[in-house]
Amino acid sequence: MFGKKKSPTPRKRHQKPVTNLKTVRQHQKREEKRIKELERSLRDRTLGVYIHIPFCKSKCAYCDFYSLPGHESRMDAYAIALSANLNELAPSMASYTVDTVYLGGGTPSIFGEQRLKNLLNLLTKTLHLAKNCEFTMECNPDSVTPSLIRTVRKAGVNRISLGMQSAQDDELRAVGRPHTMEQTRKAVQAIRKGKIKNLSLDLIFGLPGQTMESWQASVEEALSLGPEHLSLYALTLEEGTPLWAARERTPLADDDELADRYLWAVERLKTAGYEQYEISNFAKPGYASRHNQKYWRGEEYVGFGPAAHSDFGGCRYSYIADLEGYIDGMASGKELVAESEQIPEKERAREYVMLRLRTTEGILQEEYHKLFRMSFAPLQTKLEQYAAQGWAVCEQGRWHFTPEGFLRSNPLIGGILEVQEADMVKNSAVNLRGTTPADG
Repeated sequence: MFGKKKSPTPRKRHQKPVTNLKTVRQHQKREEKRIKELERSLRDRTLGVYIHIPFCKSKCAYCDFYSLPGHESRMDAYAIALSANLNELAPSMASYTVDTVYLGGGTPSIFGEQRLKNLLNLLTKTLHLAKNCEFTMECNPDSVTPSLIRTVRKAGVNRISLGMQSAQDDELRAVGRPHTMEQTRKAVQAIRKGKIKNLSLDLIFGLPGQTMESWQASVEEALSLGPEHLSLYALTLEEGTPLWAARERTPLADDDELADRYLWAVERLKTAGYEQYEISNFAKPGYASRHNQKYWRGEEYVGFGPAAHSDFGGCRYSYIADLEGYIDGMASGKELVAESEQIPEKERAREYVMLRLRTTEGILQEEYHKLFRMSFAPLQTKLEQYAAQGWAVCEQGRWHFTPEGFLRSNPLIGGILEVQEADMVKNSAVNLRGTTPADG
């Protein structure tokens, strides 16, 4: 204990790491680049947004959409509910780029300039809108004003869909349309002066009292207004509408007359430079409705408002068709969804056929097989039968209907769905046999 004191082991001095600021910055830049690339890849997913404005001045005799005349006093409450719905769903849409917005109705153009401005500003603030976002608003000619067009254009609207329907005032009156052809001309003038460069006009063939001559005159009037897009719809009698109730005493065109009007219009629009890209839709090059193409291509979209439908995140759902229920539900947290379902792959395969064959884009063998791992051969056999009748054609590997085929598209698509279903049943049976013990 009295010997030489052992010297303590020297403590190792704490070594500070050598900080290379250049290396740190390079690492940070790599991480930032990786994060941006990840965000960009996520935002490559595009989304359409539909907003339903259910108010209208009066209900047309043929209309079975969810629309409400005489409810202007509820517009403010509805605007609040719609804003709450948008804010509620915005986080789930954050990783998407919204590349189409569509305001439909009803008649969005009677919703009021300030309400529309607030709604459009909210959309811009809460959603990631593409720089080239197609932003459509439906209008009726009688509610278009220069001030309205200036307001909505400044807030983002760059496409107007105008419900012209006919150039003949007597045909418009026969179905309860609240405007005249002169109001259509003035509306188009206001739209063009308001610097809207993408205009679509709707026309209906088969209106009560319409003749081939009056239909041709309406098409010519529409062409004289220089729209970028035209939609031509055959009048349909929907049960529960005034026109349905009066069908026995209303002079309506027969199927042959409707076919003649449709085929004449298809050729006339073709010579005027409009490409047919769907049964009822025609556009100058570059002006096809990108929003409606989402529906036909089975792409994702989200709807807001009563009776609005969505196909989002693998789920298809719709809101209740009840204005007061929608307003109350958003205020109280009550359930708004009327229907909801997960779509199985087989149903997607059916929809691929049903929706794509409405378009001139049609269906492609390689695409069909890649998406659904199913044989295209049964479908091709049926399409070849249609081609022999002049109803279908294959161009650059894509099968689509001709104008004559579009005329009878419902039974033709039904025939293809039948052979598709038979092929699905056959494949299911083969798979089941392949898993039985007897087959080893």
